[in-house]
Amino acid sequence: MSHDNLKQRTQQFALRIIRLVEMLPKGKVPDVIGRQLLRSGTSVGANYRAACRAKSPADFISKMGTVEEETDESLFWMELLVAAELMSEHRLSEFISEAKEILAIAVTSIRTAKRTS
Repeated sequence: MSHDNLKQRTQQFALRIIRLVEMLPKGKVPDVIGRQLLRSGTSVGANYRAACRAKSPADFISKMGTVEEETDESLFWMELLVAAELMSEHRLSEFISEAKEILAIAVTSIRTAKRTS
């Protein structure tokens, strides 16, 4: 997968997260979880773009580590939405699947960068 392709994919993930948060029911708990998901879900693409501008292999590894953390955090908040019965697992399945794929790409990129640096 090319850098541009993943840039676009993480940006689309962020846009889909924005729309998802807008669909959450109104209330204190959904608002808090939604804010957390919005922050982490949109951070994935921003941090990937920063990784693409890394100044060294160590900088790339560090920034991709942030991508990994933010993607995993997004997964946590989506899983919590399901567990709290604020949204169905079926409705979130595509979001969760995409997050898991991005997470796997980040982990693989970090491992490859560590081996080659």
